[in-house]
Amino acid sequence: MDNDNNLVYDFLVIGGGVAAFSAAMYAGRFNLKTLVIGEALGGTIILTDVVENYPGFISLTGLELANKIEEHARVYPNVTVENERVSEVQKIDEKPIYQVKTSTGKTFKSKTILFATGTEWKKLNVPGEKEFTNRGVHYCALCDGAFYKEKNIAVVGGSDSAAKEALVLTQWAKNVFIIYRGDKIHPEPVNQIKVEQNKKITIINHNNIVQILGEKKVNKVILEKPYNGSNEFAVDAIFVEIGHKPLSELAVKLGVNVDAKGEILIDRSARTNIKGIYAAGDVSDTEFKQAITGVAEGVHAAYSAYIDLGN
Repeated sequence: MDNDNNLVYDFLVIGGGVAAFSAAMYAGRFNLKTLVIGEALGGTIILTDVVENYPGFISLTGLELANKIEEHARVYPNVTVENERVSEVQKIDEKPIYQVKTSTGKTFKSKTILFATGTEWKKLNVPGEKEFTNRGVHYCALCDGAFYKEKNIAVVGGSDSAAKEALVLTQWAKNVFIIYRGDKIHPEPVNQIKVEQNKKITIINHNNIVQILGEKKVNKVILEKPYNGSNEFAVDAIFVEIGHKPLSELAVKLGVNVDAKGEILIDRSARTNIKGIYAAGDVSDTEFKQAITGVAEGVHAAYSAYIDLGN
């Protein structure tokens, strides 16, 4: 199913998170004919319980922040949104003109493309993980934590995200165990203090889960090293927070350069190695990945497109 083949957008954004809609908002202000195509509108931040590090808002939920930015972008009449999954991006003209195809067969054309495609959760890749996914193995505390009231829960990981997941889970859990392979977890200082002060949280360092076991649901894990004298450790659920994999495959097929982790390489203006192609947010190679940094990159991308289009 093709759309109007004569319609060529100035700026096409692939993604539906805060970086994507911030870019669209600025593109709208620059009077660029803009299309946002996103499968999961709102992005991963909508799974965040509390956001306390976005300037201008002392505290709000991730969903509230995402909705505010999306609503702002939609104010501009030259911004259109399609709730679709993009399956292919290709260059069809040397001007250049790019063609984007969705999984439902729709096609769109644009002079520039922004990849704000984000990431997906990394997996443990241990026996039992796949079999017990959504039956005790989860990747989002806000989504699934309430199913485990007064239960024992393990969080795997040592990042700030892992610490925040553990803190969210204490709303329901009897006990939360952070299992981390390193010497110590490394959240932001404010979250480190919250973890240390929460009596429900226990940290197990220098250890890994090597197998997940259960019957209909998870009931225990096998640890790499003994804990309290045993490698078997009884838990009712495992929440995995060991990082994210950038969703850069479409960009790679187009010839966009990525680093060893698969993150899209961008300059300070969000440009890639290909003319008319930009990247922003968690899919890019920016080291400090936060909503505010992704938003800034999206804004840079919109401005770069505005300039590159001859304005």
